[in-house]
Amino acid sequence: MARLNQSIKDPVNCFVPHSPPIIEGNPSGPLQSLKFSVKDLYNIAEYKTGNGNPSWLETHEPATDTAEIVESCLNAGATMIGKVICDEFFYSFIGENAHYGTPINSAAPSKIPGGSSSGSAASVASGICDFSLGSDTGGSVRIPAAFCGLYGLRPTLGRLSLSGATPMAPSFDTAGWFARDPDIFSRVGSVVLDNQSVEAKIDNIRMAEFAFNFSDDEVSIPLKKWIESKLFDPPLGVPLKELPSEIKFDRAREAFRIIQAREVWQTFGTWIEKSKPDLGPGVKERMDMAKNILAADKDIQISYKNKVATALKETIPPGTVLLLPVTASLPVDINTDPDILNTYRAKTLSLICLASLSGLPQISIPVTRSKGIPVSLGVIGWAGGDEELITFASKLMKKD
Repeated sequence: MARLNQSIKDPVNCFVPHSPPIIEGNPSGPLQSLKFSVKDLYNIAEYKTGNGNPSWLETHEPATDTAEIVESCLNAGATMIGKVICDEFFYSFIGENAHYGTPINSAAPSKIPGGSSSGSAASVASGICDFSLGSDTGGSVRIPAAFCGLYGLRPTLGRLSLSGATPMAPSFDTAGWFARDPDIFSRVGSVVLDNQSVEAKIDNIRMAEFAFNFSDDEVSIPLKKWIESKLFDPPLGVPLKELPSEIKFDRAREAFRIIQAREVWQTFGTWIEKSKPDLGPGVKERMDMAKNILAADKDIQISYKNKVATALKETIPPGTVLLLPVTASLPVDINTDPDILNTYRAKTLSLICLASLSGLPQISIPVTRSKGIPVSLGVIGWAGGDEELITFASKLMKKD
């Protein structure tokens, strides 16, 4: 696969300064003629991986191998046009990076793009490329997909290879991808998903009423109107009015926060203590918090995580899908006050953490707008039902 010294225009500030040159894929394959970008946590042989932090870039050697999922896309005929910005150490879903700047959300330029796969979403939304590889630990594909009006999937935990990717919190880490077009989105899925699918015909479509009631009116009302305008096949089933009794929003969010923090520090803590890098606002405070999370704290939350996973898997067996807003609120303005962001994060994470804690797949589908801003429908499926979610989304968006 030839490396081409060819520059790519970057009108939305999505590429990292250390991006490799273009890498051409195979001359034929299911992704032939498509262009893609790669989040800066995936290794590219002979080039450094930055993880959103310049000090990490400076203190680490170039990768010796290319990440498996990147290789799969190249082998399938796609051309990689470069590496893109992410939130620092992936520890935010806002999309702002103090070192490299904030990629522009082409769908709503004054609003945050969402993160941590901010550059991935921005590069696709702007039309620079056809699809992008991101990752999702606590919403890092689903949130930017929703904010930028894209298709995005957090797959069943473990279904996409993370070989050659920097870990964050392995209990939750997944690869994922974005596309504007549902057919391209499906083509990428056919290449990158493993063969561990659990086949079942969707015969029970349920609305998560508790999630719509929890969300802001400017999100829930247009989503409900859109759902009411569609003819579902099969018709909508009995709505899920309440969360399973084992799950409470605050408790679930806290379990995710503690487990993630403990594992983030296990991943980056030794290097941070040694290198004392310059960490951006918000990330520094979260790392300071993570440093003080004990193994015993994580163990307590793991027990609750397992209860959440069991309850949701029983609620969403093979053949059932659950409809809910991807995010409870619209994206906020860039450079929003940190105190406002803290409240915003908590509300957003309350919905997002459900798929993360359970390991179930969730797709983000851009279906409508509110105040001119994209609003996306989330669909959570059963473990291994990723292909059916992709097909469901494609059929849903093709109906009049």
